[in-house]
Amino acid sequence: MNGGDDAAPPPSLEWRFSQVFGERTAGEEVHEVDIISAIEFDKSGDHLATGDRGGRVVLFERTDTKDHGGSRRDAEEMDYAVRHPEFRYKTEFQSHEPEFDYLKSLEIEEKINKIRWCQPANGALFLLSTNDKTIKYWKVQEKKIKKISEMNIDPSNDPGSSSPLPIVANGVHADKPQDYLSKDFPFPPGGIPSLRLPVVTSQETSLVARCRRVYAHAHDYHINSISNSRDGETFISADDLRVNLWNLEVSNQSFNIVDVKPTNMEDLTEVITSAEFHPIHCNMLAYSSSKGSIRLIDMRQSALCDSHTKLFEEPEAPGSRSFFTEIIASISDIKFSKNGRYILSRDYMTLKLWDINMDSGPVASYQVHEHLRPRLCDLYENDSIFDKFECCLSGDGSRLATGSYSNLFRVFGASQGSTEAATLEASKNPMRRQIQTPARSSRSMTSVARRGSESPGSDANGNAHDFTTKLLHMAWHPTENSIACAAANSLYMYYA
Repeated sequence: MNGGDDAAPPPSLEWRFSQVFGERTAGEEVHEVDIISAIEFDKSGDHLATGDRGGRVVLFERTDTKDHGGSRRDAEEMDYAVRHPEFRYKTEFQSHEPEFDYLKSLEIEEKINKIRWCQPANGALFLLSTNDKTIKYWKVQEKKIKKISEMNIDPSNDPGSSSPLPIVANGVHADKPQDYLSKDFPFPPGGIPSLRLPVVTSQETSLVARCRRVYAHAHDYHINSISNSRDGETFISADDLRVNLWNLEVSNQSFNIVDVKPTNMEDLTEVITSAEFHPIHCNMLAYSSSKGSIRLIDMRQSALCDSHTKLFEEPEAPGSRSFFTEIIASISDIKFSKNGRYILSRDYMTLKLWDINMDSGPVASYQVHEHLRPRLCDLYENDSIFDKFECCLSGDGSRLATGSYSNLFRVFGASQGSTEAATLEASKNPMRRQIQTPARSSRSMTSVARRGSESPGSDANGNAHDFTTKLLHMAWHPTENSIACAAANSLYMYYA
């Protein structure tokens, strides 16, 4: 993805543990509502948001850049020791509550499916969050806490004291009766010299999250994607059969731009699995399907984009079709590279990298679960074959990452000639499960790269997979080699 054929690939990265939030102790029970279901960095990389199955959104902010007063590159050039990125808890709020659809007699769970950051303004943060049916637009801003001080009557009986007292909602001091003057109150000789009126002071601040818009009743099926346009004014939402276009300021109207619902539902052969706006061109977006294809559409062509500008799919190898072929071909996630030239897709078995200027096939394919192919029957029986793993790219597009089972994740080099293929564990020692001899791969425009282990039911080190622990959600920092990933209710962060 970078440079020409003669450019040497960058050296492999050495990943180090940075932080963990919500670390579990051995044997600690994980509550379903605490499991992380969405992760997203903002464009600056200074804020990170997570959503969980309990409908909560938790925000973290970066602290090491503020402490340094300069960029990481500046610190390196000045021969300072490079400090790992540090985040701290900022705030959290309840984004969604469980609901019940009385028309369809269906429970709508509060689980956060996706989070997307919007453009900040006037010191406030804005983000979109969605569950299966409802999208919400949130504003998070610091508010000053007002307190009443400078009272004449003070518990210390010192007329010169002006320490504030705790206030309850009606303005009355919480720890004093409403009748402030008792019968035996000792007035000073000559009376109180002056009357000090109460003063409202704002010395502390508190973060307040406020829902500005609710976008509802536009999807008959579960929302699987939301994506912002670069124009800062619009976003898309996608379910199994439709993609809708919204204006951030208009919550009661959306425009249906993609509709794959057949006249007869018995003729339905594929569904939409993911959708994302092009990072540069506001008129372009891509969506993936359960058949393993990606369609690039241009909204300038027509109001309803039934036809695509380009179709990306890999031809099926002769004689390779089986009962599981379509299931494992289903794309669970797509991401554009930062420059918009490439699309990264994740299906059950592989990561694929597509050049939007070449629709004959992927320019590279990276094996993630090839060693599980002999166990597809077992994976189908326990529903693991339907797990939806996300993928991400580094800011410069030179590396890709995705999750796997046993809380493992894979990092691949995407540069021409790169053989980087690391397997890391979401723990304080990420290199514990590192592959000792990573598989080599050839990468060219005509031959597709193949990497992976052939050991059935185990990873490249021969360790048996734990299908109950899976790393589905992860995000790459937009400008640095830093990864955030979710292992159940724990948020792990790594840097290189």
